[in-house]
Amino acid sequence: MDYRKGLVVRPSHKVKLGSIDPGFKGSGEDKASAEAKTARLVEKLGDLQYLLYAENRRSLLICLQGLDAAGKDGTIRHVMTGMNPQGTRVHAFKVPSTLEASHDFLWRIHAQAPARGEVVVFNRSHYEDVLVARVHSLVPKKVWSKRYDVINEFENDLVEAGTVILKFFLHISKDEQLRRFKQRLDDPKRRWKISEADYSERKSWPDYVKAYEEALSRTSTDAAPWFVVPADHKWFRNLAIAQIIRDTLDSLGMKTPAPTVDIAEIKRKYHSAAED
Repeated sequence: MDYRKGLVVRPSHKVKLGSIDPGFKGSGEDKASAEAKTARLVEKLGDLQYLLYAENRRSLLICLQGLDAAGKDGTIRHVMTGMNPQGTRVHAFKVPSTLEASHDFLWRIHAQAPARGEVVVFNRSHYEDVLVARVHSLVPKKVWSKRYDVINEFENDLVEAGTVILKFFLHISKDEQLRRFKQRLDDPKRRWKISEADYSERKSWPDYVKAYEEALSRTSTDAAPWFVVPADHKWFRNLAIAQIIRDTLDSLGMKTPAPTVDIAEIKRKYHSAAED
């Protein structure tokens, strides 16, 4: 299955998350074969990231969004593991600092955008300002409602400057979220990740669904598409995202840049004597 086509949110399409099964696991996929495919994709991603870095013409921005326990950290750990840290960076956006809050909402985002040749993953992103800010009324509606157009303009500017943007909403069910919370409670090594707020936020689930539906509907463009990735099965989530990133980078037709020196002359001057 081509997940770039099957999971993409078409521009101007009205998203209804209730009609998308978070437990979907592809056509004929099973955990063992999917994990084997993902391993091969991750290896290929390392090669493609090397080309992106070497070309130094474009960059890749990956935005990961999802409700708590949807798997943002797990996606980074399993999908991005094959990339060279020298050309890859992850930035997690948390509650804005006093300095960040004193600027416009995109100020801290723009500072973390990828440079040419770089892959940057946003663990949460500028979309928090039309999600959390909306659900918890951190700013009035007349403020957050204008941000969709601002976000589209911002992302278009990045694309015009050579950045490829992929945005993934990790679609998890409410029951699966609760099960993962329970796993964290039962695992001494992961208990640090759980908080009372994780449970209290579940009361706002319907509001978050509405906020996500509007954000996905209004900000998925040809230049910066959203993909709704069913995330109840971690192995399928990893496979779908890895395939989408691989196919997108593959489509760029990247090549190793030509050398900037005369290779024959360098060999003649510095290696011919040693070979003799």
